Amino acid sequence: MVEYGLMGISAALAISAVGSALGIGAAGQAVIGAWKKAFMQNKPASFMLLAFTGFPLSQTFYGLILMNTIVASANVLESGVILGIGIFGGLAMGTSAYFQGVAGAGAVDAFAETGKGFTNYVLVLGVIESVALLTMVFLMTMINTMAG
Repeated sequence: MVEYGLMGISAALAISAVGSALGIGAAGQAVIGAWKKAFMQNKPASFMLLAFTGFPLSQTFYGLILMNTIVASANVLESGVILGIGIFGGLAMGTSAYFQGVAGAGAVDAFAETGKGFTNYVLVLGVIESVALLTMVFLMTMINTMAG
């Protein structure tokens, strides 16, 4: 018989990591394209663009933290609860990471072309980041309340 709780524990990390990988890939493609354009025009390629690529990685860490919190309380939580927390928490964090990468790709394009607005773009990515952070915090609070 399959232990659904174990799948939930894995899902918290794995799904958030998939979202991070997709987001990093989306932003990374934009960075490479911007650098190519700069090189073709014999202009310096801004290293600051790389920052936009790294933003979605934090959701993998949030998934890891959530997973560890689930593991610490797994002996008092039902398998279905663990499965739900892992899947839905991972999905929320992974989706945040993906769309952070998509927005990061737009930020790369805008900053590469204008050289302006870096802080504004980071603020937008921070708002997207808050979805994952709030998901992690609220689920951890729920786990701690249930494990009481």
